[in-house]
This record gives sequence, C-alpha cells and structure tokens, in this order.
Amino acid sequence: MADTPDTGLDQDSSGEMSFLDHLEELRWRLIKAIIGILIGMILCWVIIDGLMESVLLRPITDVNAALLPGQPTIRLQNLKPFGQIFMYMQVAIIGGIILSLPNILYQLWAFISPGLLPRERKHIRAIVAFSSLCFLGGVAFAYFVMLPAALGFFATFGTTTIENNIAINEYMNFIISVMLAAGIVFELPMVSWFLSKLGILTPKFMRKYRRHAVVLIFVLAAFLTPGTDPVSQILLAVPLLILYEVSILISAWASRKRDAELAS
Repeated sequence: MADTPDTGLDQDSSGEMSFLDHLEELRWRLIKAIIGILIGMILCWVIIDGLMESVLLRPITDVNAALLPGQPTIRLQNLKPFGQIFMYMQVAIIGGIILSLPNILYQLWAFISPGLLPRERKHIRAIVAFSSLCFLGGVAFAYFVMLPAALGFFATFGTTTIENNIAINEYMNFIISVMLAAGIVFELPMVSWFLSKLGILTPKFMRKYRRHAVVLIFVLAAFLTPGTDPVSQILLAVPLLILYEVSILISAWASRKRDAELAS
C-alpha cells in the first residue's frame, strides 16, 4: 500500500503498514473528524438563535402566512421540561456535522486511499468536493421544495374543527429527517461515478435492472421519510428516479474514461 505522508507511521520493508499502524491511522482520522465536528458545533451554537428563527422555524412560519383567512394555523408547542435546551443541543450537533462534512469525507477517503491505485487516489479531492455538493444540494432541495409542500399539505388537510398543534421535538425530527434523507439520496451520482471508476458498476447493469430500481426507489423513499406522509414520499421518489437516470449517464462517462486510462 502507498504511504500516508501526514501520519508519520512506521512501515515494514515492503512499504506496507502493519495492522497496528492502520489502527493508529484510523484513530487520528477519527480525532481530526471529531475536532471538525466540535468546531462546527461551536459555530452553530454562536448563531443558534438566528439558525432556529431564520432557518429551521422558517418553513412553518411561511406555511402559516400562506394560509387562507379562517384556516387554523399550525402551532408549535414544547411539551417537555428542558425540551428547548435539548432541542438546541440537537440542532448544534447536527449543524456541526453538516458544516464539517467536507472534513469528514476527506478523513474517510484519506484513510482508505492507501488501498487505492495511484490513478484512483488522485480523484480524492474531486470526490470530497462532489460528495459535499451532492449532499448540500439534497438538503437544499428538501428545504425549499419538499418541506413547503409537505407542511402545506398537512396544514390544509382535514377539518378546521381540529387544531394542528405539533410538539416542537416532533417538528424538528420531521424537518431534520427529511433534509438528511434528501442529502443522502442525492449522493447517488457520486456513488455511481466512484463504483464505475473502480469497474464495479456498469451502465449496462443499471439499464438492465431499471425496473427493479424503480421499485426499490419507492420503498427507499417510504423508509427515509418519517411518518406516512405521501407527499414527502413522492417528492423524494421523483428526484431519486431522475438521479438514477443521471447516474446511468455518469456511469457511462466514468466507464469510458476508465477504459481509456487502462488502454493508455
């Protein structure tokens, strides 16, 4: 395996790291990832009030503002002692993870890079950048498209005799789950590109099992979206179907590049 220049770990005469060296390398990668998360958490805590009011509570505020006269608004309630304290801590932790995502991905790829070929290792920075953009793109899609549609459906469905009072922790779990789920599924093109570069995945395989993928996509959308909200499930399944078709094109492109590199 190739050397990792930033660790200074001992290697044997063949240039390979021992098992204990790998454990030491993993430990330092985890420490660096945790430090990045802690820095992100501190930054989120500094702006936690603005993050809550202007970002996380904004979807419910916009939905209430768009309701017609006479329609009951959605009210958020804290039903637990110290509920808001724990909620703020949860937001800071998740926000810290999202802010430090590029660092987390870099530490992951840097750890496995010694096991890759030189032509595969040179793509690490591109993979980190593309993975981060895909995840943030999914989060943005959930925030600006999925959440307004899902909350709007919830606010206008049913009789006006029943008030829509939601526990704040249930609301936060809902929007965070939707955004994280969308961020994860938007990684599909990156995964397709990487597996195609390694020769594990081919566009022919993806086209052959397209029908099976459609079924799995709807099952995955139902699993990732909390509750039984059909709007969220459909809004997540549709971009997944599009991303699958995009991934076929990416796989074809990556496979051609790989074949050209092997032929040269």
